[in-house]
Formats: sequence, C-alpha cells, structure tokens
Amino acid sequence: MNIAYYVVGVVAALWVGFSGYSLFTKQKFVVEPLEQYGVPRSWWNWLATAKSAGALGLIVGFAIPAIGIAAAIGLILYFLGATATALRARSYQTSIFPVLYIIPVAATLALQLAR
Repeated sequence: MNIAYYVVGVVAALWVGFSGYSLFTKQKFVVEPLEQYGVPRSWWNWLATAKSAGALGLIVGFAIPAIGIAAAIGLILYFLGATATALRARSYQTSIFPVLYIIPVAATLALQLAR
C-alpha cells in the first residue's frame, strides 16, 4: 500500500505541477479554454500558483501527512470548481479534463488515508 501511495502521489503531483507550469507559461492548450470560459486574465497566475502549491503539498505530504491531506482536498475542490466553470460555459467537450486531474489526486488522498 505504501508503494502505491508514493507512486500515485508522485504521478499526481507531477501532473498537477505540469498543469500549473503550463498555465504560468501561458500554453495554448491551457489558455484557450480559460478564455472560452471567461476566466479573467488577472486570475491566471493565482490559479497557476494554487495548482503548483497543491502539487508541492502532495509531495510534502509524504513527510507531513496533514499537509498532503490538505493539499489533496484543496486540489479536489479546485478541479471541481474548474469542472463547474467548464459546465457553466457550456463547454461540455472540455469539462472532462478537470475530472482527469481529480482522479489521481483523489486516489492519492484515499491511499494516504488508508495508510
């Protein structure tokens, strides 16, 4: 169980961290949906910071479990908000992408709580 927790946790942190990096660097595949959803540009760096902090929190959670739990819960709420934003914008074809981030983060949380 511990090995699975570390593997899933690292994969989730890398994936979410890449998403944060992609938003910081204004990659087209991240920016276009945000523009379509009507997310103000002034929020983009804050959103990227939240993703990056959450990814870092998942890693810190290996040593300090409370940080990992808080980071996972925060990321799940973040990506639920992203899903709601996509649905509100009636972008049904892109609303699945935030859910794809929730899955490994939720698995990390479940594995951490099962330890």
